Amino acid sequence: MITGNIQYLHRAAIDTARWDAAITAAGNGTLYAESAWLDNFCPHWDALVEGDYEQVMPLPWRKKAGIQYLGYTPFIYAGGVFGNDLNADRLKAFLDAVPPKFRYWDFPLNNGNNYTLPEYPMLLRRNFILPLSPSYTDIEKNYRKQIHRNIHKAKGLRFVVDTAVEVEEVIRLASLRHFNDYFSVKDYNSFLKIYGVRQGEGRAKIYGIRTNQGNLMASAVFFFAAGRAYYLLVGNHPDGKTAGASHFLIDAFIRDHCAQPLVLDFEGSDIDGLAFFYSSFGAFAEYYPTIRLNRLPAWLRWLKP
Repeated sequence: MITGNIQYLHRAAIDTARWDAAITAAGNGTLYAESAWLDNFCPHWDALVEGDYEQVMPLPWRKKAGIQYLGYTPFIYAGGVFGNDLNADRLKAFLDAVPPKFRYWDFPLNNGNNYTLPEYPMLLRRNFILPLSPSYTDIEKNYRKQIHRNIHKAKGLRFVVDTAVEVEEVIRLASLRHFNDYFSVKDYNSFLKIYGVRQGEGRAKIYGIRTNQGNLMASAVFFFAAGRAYYLLVGNHPDGKTAGASHFLIDAFIRDHCAQPLVLDFEGSDIDGLAFFYSSFGAFAEYYPTIRLNRLPAWLRWLKP
């Protein structure tokens, strides 16, 4: 299917090397649009491609009751159009080119797609990012007082930083909060698989905070791509929350990765408490749109995914 200069391609027809080169070259490129990431987490994905892969849009899709739809996929927090020289007209052209067989949409776009389109109602959501290019001293002086207090508390409890935590241990802690809520066993297995690959490439790293008895109080998996470090999976022990473990962990990561051309991407949040926590390190909001469209006939709307 071709609309103007935009083609709809099934996954098998997508040139993986050219796709990944396009994501790398895009000013709004992201981990979540890399072909290997999409292949790992999406049961199905096709794409819209303009010209010689100048601009691209992944279309992760699922099927329910025989109906194909575009919906959220766990661990894929940005979608939409990727490329350079984007504007409202280009975004509309891509959205117009989505095949009509996808009659229900509910998915995120990205911070480079932040345009108002009357034909496509969107909701702005909030992410927090912290540039790590300044020195540690310059970053740390912007911490709120409560961050300093909690780091001091963690040090007083003799917590230690552990960068040799096994990913399975992070998943065990994370699943206490997420299991049967958003992530399934299959999702975690997919995460485990991609972590093994990226860690072997030097593009993934785990930080943990342990007590002096070896108990894991806080942990996080970071992935590196497109000039960002993504704070992607967090596993915290309930006792660590009031002991400053998460504060100590993020500070340790910042200390180790400051003065580099890198941005710490907190991957959220619209939840006020988390937003306050991330901003307490000096992070600032970055907005991106999400889109929801229901073109199902009235008698089928009960099938909404």
